[in-house]
Amino acid sequence: MKKVNVGLVRLLQFLVFVVFTFVVIVYFGAMVLLPLDAIALLIKLMGVVGLHGFIGALIAIPVVGYLCLIVYRTPGLCKMVVDTGIDLVKTGKLRVEAFNEIIDAVKA
Repeated sequence: MKKVNVGLVRLLQFLVFVVFTFVVIVYFGAMVLLPLDAIALLIKLMGVVGLHGFIGALIAIPVVGYLCLIVYRTPGLCKMVVDTGIDLVKTGKLRVEAFNEIIDAVKA
């Protein structure tokens, strides 16, 4: 019965690891995809106004680049965003390691 309990705890530990890995990938992936989405939306908006997609892209890319520069120059904002992601990683690591104590208790 102990082997079954250890197996179940290991399974839950793996599931927690997978969930936190997914959350961290989504968090940092969103930071990459937000500017790309802004470019796509501006190109579509300029298409509605009557500008061709290529001309819209020539206008939208520098606009979004400038907005990213403003975000980069905002004091402490980039550091806060990265630190939040690092905190997610640390929290996930602590939660996964907490299962080791449970496994030791089940084995005894």
